[in-house]
Amino acid sequence: MREDDVERRAFGADLAETLAREPRQISSKYFYDELGSALFEAITRLPWYRITRAETAMLARHARDIFDPRRGSATLAELGCGSGDKIAVLVGAAGEPFPLIQLIDISPAALDTARYRLQAIGVRDVITHHAAYEEGLMRAIERRPPETALVVLFLGSNIGNFVPSAARDLLRRIRQSLRAGDALLLGADLVKPERDLLLAYDDPLKVTAAFNRNVLRRINDELGANFDLAAFRHRAAWNAAAQRVEAYLVSVRRQTVSIPGAGLELELREGEAIWTESSYKYEPDQVMAEGLAAGFSGGEQWVDGDAKFALTRFDVNGEPARG
Repeated sequence: MREDDVERRAFGADLAETLAREPRQISSKYFYDELGSALFEAITRLPWYRITRAETAMLARHARDIFDPRRGSATLAELGCGSGDKIAVLVGAAGEPFPLIQLIDISPAALDTARYRLQAIGVRDVITHHAAYEEGLMRAIERRPPETALVVLFLGSNIGNFVPSAARDLLRRIRQSLRAGDALLLGADLVKPERDLLLAYDDPLKVTAAFNRNVLRRINDELGANFDLAAFRHRAAWNAAAQRVEAYLVSVRRQTVSIPGAGLELELREGEAIWTESSYKYEPDQVMAEGLAAGFSGGEQWVDGDAKFALTRFDVNGEPARG
């Protein structure tokens, strides 16, 4: 069976399970087909979405400090590399060559763009892995040069897409895959005023709304569904108790939707919401605590107090933690 067919079947099986929940849900990982990735890149350039600009500036400003303990000996692996702009900025600002850079993403288009971006600034050895985070990291571990440190980059506040328990499990598994001298560089968006958060996730130009609705277009194209995109509106809400922004697609009328590739026929009420994304926000000390609880040693943290964003380097001393 072709890889595309396997992925399509997995997509349908996943939807059959999540759309049967109460409330109905679609995993945000399905946002990132070719068009979805392009729309997200547009979001990162919006004046109301400050995460990318803040993080990129911090990477440029602190690159030498980030790599100082491993100067001249580190290889890099980025989980969810996207367009590769941030890793290119980091590599350029570090002022030294890296023996190998490995890129991991679920979007083939993003991987191609990121590879070309790095090659354009003179990086010769780039390996791409079309895979989810954990599978891609395992592939990267297998390809790492034996005598060099590995710095794993997990940027863009992608950690915020996981519920706290899943985020802890992921950090623990990353730690277990690393060895003494390695490190994790984690970017995390911080709690900020509700108005700022809602502008970032429901922008006046409606690019985020298009990004959200695009997942329905993808289901139509890949699974033969008949979603009417105009029959859904985008809604973002701040859940202060859970420290997360929630995104929904809300049915504007009573409707029936058929999804043959998932074996589903949905009866949606007017006003019924499909939950498509949760973006968790942290306090700086919470970020550090999560890394230490996962088994990392100390590290260093840089915080942009204006944009409310944190970069944290977690170091690895000793053998992988177990359990």
